[in-house]
Amino acid sequence: MTENKMGTKKISRLIWSMGLPMILSMVLQALYNVVDTMFVINMGEEGALGNLALSAAFPVQILMIAIGVGSGVGINAMLSKNLGEGNKQVVNKVAGNGLFLACVFYAVFLLFGLFLAKPYMRLMSDNETVVEMGTVYLKICCCISFGSIGFAIAERFLMATGKTIHSMISQVVGALTNIVLDYVFIYPLQMGIAGAAYATVIGQIVSFLLAMVLHYTTNREIDGNPKYIKPQWNIIKRIYKIGFPAFLMQGMLALMMFGVLLIIGGIDDVYTVNLLSGSYGIYYKLMQTALFAAFGLSNTLISITSYNYGMGAAERVQDTIKHGIISSVIVTAVLTVIYQALANPISNLFALTIEESSIVAKSDIIKTCQLALHIATIGYIFMGFSVAIQGVLQGFNEVYSPLIISALRLIVLVFPIAFLFTLSANVSTLIWWTFPIAEVFTAIVSYFLLKKSVNKNLKILESSRI
Repeated sequence: MTENKMGTKKISRLIWSMGLPMILSMVLQALYNVVDTMFVINMGEEGALGNLALSAAFPVQILMIAIGVGSGVGINAMLSKNLGEGNKQVVNKVAGNGLFLACVFYAVFLLFGLFLAKPYMRLMSDNETVVEMGTVYLKICCCISFGSIGFAIAERFLMATGKTIHSMISQVVGALTNIVLDYVFIYPLQMGIAGAAYATVIGQIVSFLLAMVLHYTTNREIDGNPKYIKPQWNIIKRIYKIGFPAFLMQGMLALMMFGVLLIIGGIDDVYTVNLLSGSYGIYYKLMQTALFAAFGLSNTLISITSYNYGMGAAERVQDTIKHGIISSVIVTAVLTVIYQALANPISNLFALTIEESSIVAKSDIIKTCQLALHIATIGYIFMGFSVAIQGVLQGFNEVYSPLIISALRLIVLVFPIAFLFTLSANVSTLIWWTFPIAEVFTAIVSYFLLKKSVNKNLKILESSRI
């Protein structure tokens, strides 16, 4: 099994060779929602309301991603570790149970789309047009969500064996499909927000089908026999011993957006609420491109750390930690520079056809989005540091430490700071400082959690050699 490149290739090169395809893949996943927002907000008169609808619906989409990613992380870590140990039979059972879990979660979101989409939208908005638009979007995205959930599992089969380039190809093809169909459905066919939803789910289905084809045709290290799909509760329990904290970490992204939108909704001035809600929805989706880029490297670190830890290669584990953190900081630093330099043109892309109206003025949405990018992106380097550490901790099969990091940077620090800023008359500026403040404090805590975990796990490896 050491012929696998994760056990032999130089770590610094391995991280980039596996990580770059994953970064691109994850960024493209984030761009699904950015592209939807860009096309919807420029629909004309309904654009501003459509943006509010997408912002309100987005926490549900994040939750969908969270379930896929949480399950995928558990599957990924188990596959990589057992591949490193040479446990072929366990590897096959883990992959089969992953497909079973994808079917279960699709059934859950199908029911949500059919029966709970509208009640959820009424909770998020008092505007009837926003409620109706958001309901249409959510019903389509949830009822045809098997592509999104299925791809989240299928890509882990490819990642666990080091075939991240195949995962990237699947994601790229799906993303390009989404972009083309967004334009065709929304503009020539005049399908409005429903067109954006259909473009998204079709792109996800394309990614899923292509990933499965690549898995079955190239993944010789995993047996795709359907007999392994039979659920085994001991396997599922082990998947979620690792994956449930990852699900909670991703789920906190949904809770963060939901909570911040509710905090903004408590501001007395209706125009400010609409302005900040719409701007936060746009900023959050742009922020996801940086966060998901960091997740791309973090997921790579899970595979490499797990594999080499399973092999007992202490020196390679240490190299993975060092080069993984440095690489993640470099990636997020580059994205920070890009957003700082291009804040104006990026903000203008989301306000091409918005009219100066009582809902939100074009000039104000551009100004607020620019401000958000200039202030909030200051924290991206610290975010990259913390997310890389999360990947290493998950690779060690740590349960609580990665969860603590996510809770700090997404909820524990964000909610009280954001609420305090809403009490200020200068809330439109101050609220964006919430995010870099939270990232800095989280990075400090992450360092000490990593130091503790490394000392413990390296001692385990040393004792196993004796």
